[in-house]
Amino acid sequence: MLFFPFFEEKLDLKVLRELCFSGIPFEGGIRALCWKVLLNYLPLDQMIWDSFLKKQREVYSQFLKEMIIQPGIAKANLGLSREDVTMEDHPLNPNPDSKWNNYFRDNEVLLQIDKDVRRLYPDMAFFQRPTDYPCQLILDPQNDYETLRRRVEQTTLKAQTVDRNRSGVTNVSSPGKALNLYPSNEYEVLPSGCEAHWEVVERILFIYAKLNPGIAYVQGMNEVVGPIYYTFATDPNNEWKEHAEADTFFCFTNLMSENRDMFIKSLDDSQCGITYKMESVYSMLKEKDMDLYMKLQEQNIKPQYFTFRWLTLLLSQEFLLPDVIRIWDTLFSDQDRFDFLILVCCAMLVLIRDQLLAGDFTVNMRLLQDYPISDVHTILAKAKELQGGS
Repeated sequence: MLFFPFFEEKLDLKVLRELCFSGIPFEGGIRALCWKVLLNYLPLDQMIWDSFLKKQREVYSQFLKEMIIQPGIAKANLGLSREDVTMEDHPLNPNPDSKWNNYFRDNEVLLQIDKDVRRLYPDMAFFQRPTDYPCQLILDPQNDYETLRRRVEQTTLKAQTVDRNRSGVTNVSSPGKALNLYPSNEYEVLPSGCEAHWEVVERILFIYAKLNPGIAYVQGMNEVVGPIYYTFATDPNNEWKEHAEADTFFCFTNLMSENRDMFIKSLDDSQCGITYKMESVYSMLKEKDMDLYMKLQEQNIKPQYFTFRWLTLLLSQEFLLPDVIRIWDTLFSDQDRFDFLILVCCAMLVLIRDQLLAGDFTVNMRLLQDYPISDVHTILAKAKELQGGS
C-alpha cells in the first residue's frame, strides 16, 4: 500500500515532511522511499524517477571502475605490464602528485575505514551477514585486479611488519595469515564470491573519501552511513534493495554536504563548525532551564565532553539502531534538521534534570556519556515542546 503522499505524480514536500515528522512506517519500503526524498536524492516528480535512478546508478558504477577497479588492475599488473611504470612515475616516486603515491596514500585511508566498519553495530548480526546482492562489477572474475579486500590484507601485513620490527622481533606472519592479525571483535571476511554488508559500507566510504579529498574519511562517518545503508538494504521491495549501495552513497553524500563542516577540524571554531554547535546546546539550555545550565557550569561540565559525539554522529551512538532510525525520521523531515538536533540534545538534558541537579561531577558525566533514557518518543516529544515554546 502506498503512503498517501505518493499517490500524486508530483510530491508535496511540505505534506511529506509533516507526515514523516511523527515517524515513518517500515512496511512496504515506505521509510526507505521517504528518506530518499527527504535527503534530496529522489526528485519530487515521480514520472522521472526511473530515468533519474538509472543515470545515478550508472554514475556510481563508473566511480567503482575509476576508483577501485582500474587502479587495482594497474597494481595487479605491476611487473607484468610496463605502461603504468615509467621513468617519470613508478611505485617509489616521492612526488605527491604521483598516481602510485596516491594509491599508497589511499591504502592508509582504506585501512582506517576498514578498521571502523568491521566494528559497525557489533550487537547486531546484520553487518556480518552476506548481502543478497553482491556487486557483480566488483566480483566479476574477468576483472583481475587488486581488490579492496586484498589491499587491506597487504597494507595490514606491512603495518604489522613495521610494528614487530620496532619491537625487535623479526619473525613476521606470512601474508596468508594477515587477517588473523585483526582483533577478535572485528568482523571476518566471507569466502570469495560473497560480500558482507560491512564490506559494502566500506566501499561506499572509500568512494566518498576519493571524491571528497578535502575531508576524505573521518572516524565516525561509518556511524552516519550505517543506519542509511541498513534502512535501504532491508527494504522489502527487492527492486530498491538491489541498489542499496548506490542509493546509500548518494543519500550519504547529500547528508554529509549539510553536515561535513562538523567533521573538518579547521572549521571547528567557525559558525558552521562543531564548537559553535556544541555551544548552541548550552545557549538553548540556558534559555530553557537556567537552574540546570548553572549546575553544569558550576561543575565545569563543558558541552564538548558529551555533545561532540551526540552532534557529529546524529545520536547514532546513544541509542539502539531502531531508535536511531526513528529519531532520524524526525531529523530528516525537519527543514532545519540540524537546528532540531540541537533541540533534541537540549531535551535529553532537560529530561534528566532532577538526576543532574542531584549528582556530582562524576555521576553526571556518567549520565551524559551513557544516557539513561531509552524511550526516544519521549525525547522527541520534549524537543517538539521546547521548539513550540521558543
